[in-house]
Amino acid sequence: MNKITKKSFYSFLALYLISTFTFLALATYWFFSSQVSMEKNRNFYKMNHIADTVSAKIIKAQMSHTKFKMPVFLKANVAVLDKNRNLLFGGVMQKIDFSKDFYMKNGAFTLITNKTAGHLNAEYVVVQSSECNHNIDILKNKITYTVIMTAIAIIIIAIFLSYMFLKPIKDKMSEIEEFVKDTTHELNTPITALMMSSSRIKSKQSYDENIVNNITISAKQLYEIYSSLSFLSFDNSKEEAQDILFDEVIKESVNYFRELLEKKNIKIIQDLQECHLNISPTKAKMLINNLLSNAIKYSNPNTTITLTTTKNSFSIKDEGIGIKKDKLDEIFKRFVRASSYAGGFGVGLSIVDNIVKEHNYKLDIKSKEDEGTQIIIEFNND
Repeated sequence: MNKITKKSFYSFLALYLISTFTFLALATYWFFSSQVSMEKNRNFYKMNHIADTVSAKIIKAQMSHTKFKMPVFLKANVAVLDKNRNLLFGGVMQKIDFSKDFYMKNGAFTLITNKTAGHLNAEYVVVQSSECNHNIDILKNKITYTVIMTAIAIIIIAIFLSYMFLKPIKDKMSEIEEFVKDTTHELNTPITALMMSSSRIKSKQSYDENIVNNITISAKQLYEIYSSLSFLSFDNSKEEAQDILFDEVIKESVNYFRELLEKKNIKIIQDLQECHLNISPTKAKMLINNLLSNAIKYSNPNTTITLTTTKNSFSIKDEGIGIKKDKLDEIFKRFVRASSYAGGFGVGLSIVDNIVKEHNYKLDIKSKEDEGTQIIIEFNND
């Protein structure tokens, strides 16, 4: 990852984790509070039930003239006291505060009732239990364990989502970095040629046709790079379409690339029938220029390029290096190159594809390695 991608990754990860952990903390607090409240209520009703049971047994013992026997309760201490607060039956775990009916102290709840109605001289039934706090401690441990495991899962998911979220950005940044490198390389070649040719003209102080041709080729290469970048960077959709003769645009394009064709000794065969199109002149020029430029670029010297038009179609066929089968589906993507044979930065065919799709044309490509490539465009002319 570069610095921008890393910054985006950590920013997204931090935002995701902070928001998720905030929600997790709030949910945990709400759940714990509700569970504690439920546990306290359950404990109160359980202790109240114990007090009722003891009171009922005391009353029954006196009414039936039988001996009272204190029941045994798990996880609770029960004491029966007289009106002077002397212990009659059972026992408690800590000192009793008779100013309250129900309270918690030192980790234990105490419940005081007087439902015995003085039977067997009993005035108070006191129930003490630490079960509630014990259950709350168990609940804390369970929630803590669950929160930790959930947090780990959230972190793993967050990292995975961050990578998934940033993958398109990362890929695009890689494309842009590669594009900048390729553009720098592409610009370097004609600029160097221009500088060398200019120096040679100055040193010779006379007209040299080869030097002038080199300057012309370099200048046109720079212009083609500029035209492609301008077409990609600016909105050309507002340019109005008009009726043009596409075969005439092709002739102009061939003439434009004449010096480069002559330098590689590439022969152009033109079989051009009259072809009317309703398209903006800029897009028509970009369409043929990018296709012809690619054909020249990937053709070996001393080969032939054939250009054909009919009323409803255009075909360009070269005898170049061809394209691998597994690359045919990718070559129209921006910044993708089928080969590093002749440089370039992979925008020419992307521009062609955009224009074809915009006008609902049909494009077909046939290619075989080391034999050449043919691109056929069928127009939707009536």
